Amino acid sequence: MRISVFLSYPKPHLTQQQNFINRLENYLFGRGFEPITLGVTDYDMDAPLKSIRRLMLESNGLITIAFRRTIVIEGKVRPKAELPGVLESSIKNIWLTSPYCQIEPAMAYQLGLPILILREKGVIQEGLLEKGAVGIYMPEFTLDNPDTDYLQSNEWNDIIGRWEGFARAVVDTKGNPPKLY
Repeated sequence: MRISVFLSYPKPHLTQQQNFINRLENYLFGRGFEPITLGVTDYDMDAPLKSIRRLMLESNGLITIAFRRTIVIEGKVRPKAELPGVLESSIKNIWLTSPYCQIEPAMAYQLGLPILILREKGVIQEGLLEKGAVGIYMPEFTLDNPDTDYLQSNEWNDIIGRWEGFARAVVDTKGNPPKLY
C-alpha cells in the first residue's frame, strides 16, 4: 500500500520545471509514496479550498514546490509610506509564485501534516516561504544549471529522509485509537 502525500506546485510553464516534477514524482513512487495533486491526479467539482482540504485529510504529508511564475522587473514595496518607521523600498528582478504555495502549506500545518517546501531560486522569501516559517529548513534549488540535479544532492537526501520519517509516522499515528488522556 502506497502512502498518499499532497504534492503542491504551480502549473509548470518551463520544460525544466515539468522535468523536476516528473523526477520528484518518480522519486516518491520509488520510496512507496503516492503523490496526489488537485487538477492533476484528482479532480473535484467543489470550490478549490474545499477540494484541497478533502485531499489533505487523505494525505500523510505535503510537499510544495514554489516555482518561479511571475517576475517583477522593478517595483516598490510600501510606496509613498507615510507612517513613522515605515519606509518605501524597491525590488528588482524578484520572482513570485502561486498564492497556493502559501495557502496549501498553511492548511497542511493546521492539520498537523509534515510539510516540506522547496523554493526555486529567486522566488521572494515572504510568508510561509521564509526560512523557518513552518519550522523545517526550507531548501532553495535552481533549475538554471542542467548539470546539477537538486534531487541527487546530499542536502536533498538529508531533508527528504527526515520528511519521509515524519510522513510515515503520520500513517502509524492515524491507525491508533484516540487517547483519552
